Amino acid sequence: MTTADQKKTVALLFGGCSPEYEVSLCSAAAVLRGLDPARYDVIPVGITRRGEWFRCACSADDIEAGHWTERPLIRASLSPDRSVHGLLEWDGDGVRPVRVDVVFPMLHGANGEDGTVQGLCELAGIPYVGCGVLGSAACMDKEVAHTLAAAAGVRVPRSVTLYKGEEGSPLERAAGLLYPLFVKPANAGSSVGISKARDMAELEAAVDLALQHDSRVVFERFVQGQEVECAVRGNDEVSGTHPGEILASAEFYTYDDKYISGTSRVAIPAQLAPEKLDEVRDLAVRAYRALCCKGLARVDFFVEHGTQRVLLNEINTLPGFTSISMYPKLMLAAGETYPGLLDSLITLALERAGGVHD
Repeated sequence: MTTADQKKTVALLFGGCSPEYEVSLCSAAAVLRGLDPARYDVIPVGITRRGEWFRCACSADDIEAGHWTERPLIRASLSPDRSVHGLLEWDGDGVRPVRVDVVFPMLHGANGEDGTVQGLCELAGIPYVGCGVLGSAACMDKEVAHTLAAAAGVRVPRSVTLYKGEEGSPLERAAGLLYPLFVKPANAGSSVGISKARDMAELEAAVDLALQHDSRVVFERFVQGQEVECAVRGNDEVSGTHPGEILASAEFYTYDDKYISGTSRVAIPAQLAPEKLDEVRDLAVRAYRALCCKGLARVDFFVEHGTQRVLLNEINTLPGFTSISMYPKLMLAAGETYPGLLDSLITLALERAGGVHD
């Protein structure tokens, strides 16, 4: 239930300049289908790959198929002027303001998950779904996220960071972690630019790929274990689901595996002992709080074979909301409905707007 009985106007942002443009369309389409029209007036706001903003008269099917730009468009933008409290639209009669009650930023990757659009919403004084500026930025950065999590007592895999232009032989230091190892851009989402390297030749190629996405590269020790994920929700009062388990069809859980092919299978709950399920859930909540998350996040772990140690992989502050995405699957398995989940996230956004933003 929302915090008031009257209908709320929701600006649903999607698209954007990140490599995750396509999955943003799929997630936004699912959200548009799931929002109750009796409770919400939804304004779809598409952002092109070039960064142009448009209000569009489009359906969920149009968005999902990528045809939204072929429908009637009105140039629009979110105004940082708090007196507007919403969008500015440019049409033949000039500029007109459109009041918005809450923003649902279904933007994956750069400029969506990293605190950028969250900062714009803060300037505008408009409530928005999901984590704030600090939590978004911290979780998006793999080096920062692991540093903060480790300080809070959450185990993380051993890693080494390469800084572009750094002197010396960072590749040799990375190889000291022992092969195979993962090579990741420090600041990118959803497996973008990530490779698994088994020798120096693959390591060098992986570094070249990662540097296309960021100026820092994280070399991370490969953890042989189960990949499990928890859905966490809340502002001050936080709860997490028992984890689900990724049964990846590829050698590791790739971007294609997550969002495109849909060939990965999941087990909910994960195939773990009951006490281990509880441990993973509790660590997910601890990591969520340590990284200043609000609203929602998906917290991903490895459960190492043999030792059964639980190590944090990543926190995704705007997880996918497609039909094959783990966050809604976990919430539905816990007894939530899809429209009820969206309603609760909007309620959390409105409640948080009444307090202090991080």
